[in-house]
Amino acid sequence: MLGPLVIVQIIGLVVASSSGLSNKCYYDPLPSIPPSTDNRTIPWGKPTIQYANGTTCCSSLDQVREQLNTIDAQLLQLLSTRASYVREATRYKATIADVNVPSRNQEVIQGAVDAAPSVHLPQIVAKKVYEGMINSSVLFEECIFNAYVDPKDHAGKCDD
Repeated sequence: MLGPLVIVQIIGLVVASSSGLSNKCYYDPLPSIPPSTDNRTIPWGKPTIQYANGTTCCSSLDQVREQLNTIDAQLLQLLSTRASYVREATRYKATIADVNVPSRNQEVIQGAVDAAPSVHLPQIVAKKVYEGMINSSVLFEECIFNAYVDPKDHAGKCDD
């Protein structure tokens, strides 16, 4: 399976840099910007995705959504793999209290927030996605921990 970063390298994606106020939308906290009352002709602005061959994406909202659907499928595959490792990590935890370690959770979240600008990802997106991913992973891991029944504790007993 090719990960999103590999796919990006293959197609030669270049994300156009932002300038001015929109550039501040990549950092947390977000700037305070009053809501726009514009009624714009679409597409407005300049394309923000440019391929290495000089062409730009995209000529319609449908094309954008098609690319998003492809990326979403890749993300699901990566999240599935991550959940497998979360489950595996549970085997190395002796008590339910060992499952949720807030300092480790915060370290992972903050690491993603700090790394976000280097991959041109808005920090608020990294923060919210990682908070959701970590919080749901803790719930999953607690369930796995609680569901485990040691076979040696139930040797010779029938399951109903």
